[in-house]
This record gives sequence, structure tokens and C-alpha cells, in this order.
Amino acid sequence: MSLPNDKMMLLSVVNTKLRDFYKSIDELCEDLGEDKESIVEKLREIDYEYNEELNRFM
Repeated sequence: MSLPNDKMMLLSVVNTKLRDFYKSIDELCEDLGEDKESIVEKLREIDYEYNEELNRFM
């Protein structure tokens, strides 16, 4: 599965997948073959940071 390019859609998809299927952003990226730094940077551009404790972007 390819993640969306739109940052708000990316936020929604990633947070949903983290909530429902993955214990960490690292696990999600490994399973989907995605680049963690790319996701983190895109979401940082819209003022969201990954919260490891809550396992979601906030």
C-alpha cells in the first residue's frame, strides 16, 4: 500500500494504522516499506510530531 501525498490525509491514515495495527512508527514503516524520516518530516511541516508514548502524531 502506498501512503497518500496529501499531508492531512497522510496524518489520518498513519494515525489510524498506528492505532489499529502497529505498536510503533518503526513497525509501520518496516511493514509498509515506507521511509520513517519522510513521514515524520511531512507531518512536521503541518506541525505534528510523533508521540512515542501515545503512538500517534499530535
